[in-house]
Amino acid sequence: MDRTERIAGEMRRALSDIIQNELKDPRIPLVTSITNIKLAKDLKYAKIYISVFAGDEEKKAAIEALKGSSGFIRRALGQKMIIRSLPELTFVLDESLEYGAYMNKKIDELNKKQ
Repeated sequence: MDRTERIAGEMRRALSDIIQNELKDPRIPLVTSITNIKLAKDLKYAKIYISVFAGDEEKKAAIEALKGSSGFIRRALGQKMIIRSLPELTFVLDESLEYGAYMNKKIDELNKKQ
């Protein structure tokens, strides 16, 4: 496990805590989780993949709320982590869980036809 992976893991735990406990935006559903963090080698940029268990409109609103709160989230992250420079945060909707469920459903349908 290299340095960026260790930092990304710690960042994931801290960001999850911030989103669940400190962020008070009503557009962010309770069932919001961080699925992955891609951290640049120079630690200047972090792409945070977010999974939201809600409808399409709620997902878009949640991502917009997170993007709008990125300054607050970054400052709170700086208070939780001891790191020389904080990366610029970019929030991206992760739809891999929904896609996986869709593919499982299609596979089950094909198996029932046989």
